Amino acid sequence: MAGLIIGSVASLVIFLAAEPLCWAMGARGDVLDNATAYLQAVVFGMPGMMLVYAANGIFRGLQKVRITLAAAVCGAVVNTVLDVLFVFGFDWGVTGSGVATLIAQWFMGLFLVVPALLWARADGADWRPRLRGILGSASDGSVLFIRSLALRACMVATVMAATSMGTQVLAAYQSVNSCWNFVINILDAIGIAGQALVAAELGAGHRDRARLMTRAAGRSGLIGGVAIGVALIAVGFVAAPLFSPTPDVQRLITVGMMVLGIFLPLGGWMWAVDGILIGAGDYRYLAAGCAATAVVYLPALWGLHLADGVFLTNDAVRMAVLWTVINLLFIGTRAIFNGLRIRTDRWMR
Repeated sequence: MAGLIIGSVASLVIFLAAEPLCWAMGARGDVLDNATAYLQAVVFGMPGMMLVYAANGIFRGLQKVRITLAAAVCGAVVNTVLDVLFVFGFDWGVTGSGVATLIAQWFMGLFLVVPALLWARADGADWRPRLRGILGSASDGSVLFIRSLALRACMVATVMAATSMGTQVLAAYQSVNSCWNFVINILDAIGIAGQALVAAELGAGHRDRARLMTRAAGRSGLIGGVAIGVALIAVGFVAAPLFSPTPDVQRLITVGMMVLGIFLPLGGWMWAVDGILIGAGDYRYLAAGCAATAVVYLPALWGLHLADGVFLTNDAVRMAVLWTVINLLFIGTRAIFNGLRIRTDRWMR
């Protein structure tokens, strides 16, 4: 309920402020018009995504991980089919793409929340919120909010950096980023599985088994990243025309997919370990690590902006460097912090 309320209020505020927000991120002219239209169309899917986040937390506690992967895959299929229907069939343009994403987000929210409520009730949980429980989790929630704020600041800054590089780089970035978000949901299933298993071992006091599970989860994330990375590179070469009819944008998508695919094993390992640390309740360290990542990453993006036109002289170079910085600094810095943490016992409670 809280997620629905927060998501609805935030959606209304963003809808009303869509144009100045897009302008602040560097959009101008036709890009500003299209960005505003898309944001106003998609923003009311935010409450649906809040349901997804809430349900994912429930499934972590219930150690049910397959349904989150099923939701991600089904949501992507729904989004893709509706994109084709609304954009090309109904000729709604970017607004149609936004509406398709909105519907897919609500679909995933309901796909997860209905069984989550049923399983919670079957385990004897009360659906009614309790003030004592809410206040008891407020401390952890505030720390996780700091973590999320740091990550979101990095993501918004990345869009601003892509926007400053021109419309073709921005279009290609958004296409590759959509694939990246889909892949994250798949790899996150590994993190959720590891999180549940390690948390169970820690709860039973089996620290040695928890360490073994942590290593196994990290290897699984790494191997999954290799397999999916190869697939992404292939998609970049074969399926780029599905993302854009413009040959120049297609070439940039191929470049971005190649860089993303090469670095995806690092991301797969990082997300797996990230999930384990979340399951262990190591929220303060994760928040500190993400804040430190923002301190490293945000100035690097500013450096890219200054280098544009001096060292970054064509769009292919801009695309390759942007995605390299994303993976080396945004993902890589978090991977370093996570790796340093699991080498100790301080994350085990």
